[in-house]
Amino acid sequence: MSTRPQKLDDAARADALGKLAGWAYDTEALAINKTFKFADFSEAWAFMNRAALLAEKMDHHPEWFNVYNRVEVKMTTHDADGVTSLDIDMATAMNRFAGE
Repeated sequence: MSTRPQKLDDAARADALGKLAGWAYDTEALAINKTFKFADFSEAWAFMNRAALLAEKMDHHPEWFNVYNRVEVKMTTHDADGVTSLDIDMATAMNRFAGE
């Protein structure tokens, strides 16, 4: 029995993204991405702290870039060579953390 996450097929990925405000699929990176904007650096940092705690718990870590009030996030599951339910779960939580 494998515990490795399975890559979502095109239909499942599109369905999941349809329920995730602001997230888009990057065909070249085989990843989903979104840019979050906050009132200031402190809010952006608080968001990243919450996401980091969840990432550690899930053992699934985003690629991200932060400048002042903006956090750019890319999610993919490298072991599966694409987007899995782990990425969708993390993206859903990030939207919730951002109040979306």
